[in-house]
Amino acid sequence: MNFSLEQLNTFVAVYEQKSFSKAAVKLNKHRSTVGQVVVNLEDILMVTLFDRIGRSVEPTTEANLLYRYAKQAIEQVRSFNKLAISLSQGELEAINIGYCSFLPQLGIADIRMQLAKDFPNLSVNLFVKGKEEIKKGIESGELHFGLVNTYDSKAINSFHTTYLETLSLIPFACKGGELANTPPKMMLSKLKMSKQLVLQSLIDEGLGDKVILSPNFEAIDQLSVVIKLVQLGHGWSLLPRSVIYSEYVQQNLVPLEVDEVRKSLEIPISLWSPHSSQVVQIRGSIMTALENYIHHILEDFSL
Repeated sequence: MNFSLEQLNTFVAVYEQKSFSKAAVKLNKHRSTVGQVVVNLEDILMVTLFDRIGRSVEPTTEANLLYRYAKQAIEQVRSFNKLAISLSQGELEAINIGYCSFLPQLGIADIRMQLAKDFPNLSVNLFVKGKEEIKKGIESGELHFGLVNTYDSKAINSFHTTYLETLSLIPFACKGGELANTPPKMMLSKLKMSKQLVLQSLIDEGLGDKVILSPNFEAIDQLSVVIKLVQLGHGWSLLPRSVIYSEYVQQNLVPLEVDEVRKSLEIPISLWSPHSSQVVQIRGSIMTALENYIHHILEDFSL
């Protein structure tokens, strides 16, 4: 079978928009052209892709089966184009990295220092962003790397994706406070009655029902602010287990034991980057920093 990239793009657009007119707007084409491209593809495949219902369309069973493969084929072609273009370009003088606000700041600092060691002339800009912002930033070229939460992620994209580690969230409170002296068998009920401080980014990324235990909660944007407020006894919070690696946290906060909760909330973290020859060595440097950071944490936990 011989079908074109234009036909796959059109099929995917109509599938996602469930309308020839809306797909035409997205593709900047006339509606009749979009309709004819789909008809031609249906003739080539010898299957009906859409049931026409008034001004809208509904994908057939065959279309549902083909959609993911068509989407992947389009993304692979985009990756090929980006990589081919990058081969003709020189080294980068500056990069932008986006990362979720709940990632430990020591880990982000370690990345910056590793890059300073490996690429002393490289300018590195660090931005706290949500996963959707990071996705759009890499697609547009605004961002070169993204450290993202891939919990329940089903999106198809054209990024280079490397799974890094699972981020464990456990409850923390201030040392010497009431919660710090609460027995594990009474902890869960106590947490539900106490003020909880929740990172806004966890809510934004659809984890609110997983991380909010108390009806008395406050949402805060920055991890450093949450840690400081917990230290001051303003509330408790679910924080990355790895923040224990911070001497400041060790001196001021204490992890809480909960009998009814035997497992921490696990959030998989991945590194996103474009398929570009320019970022291959830089990506390796970032991976080295993160692997060293994780190694030190695991060493500390095993002591």
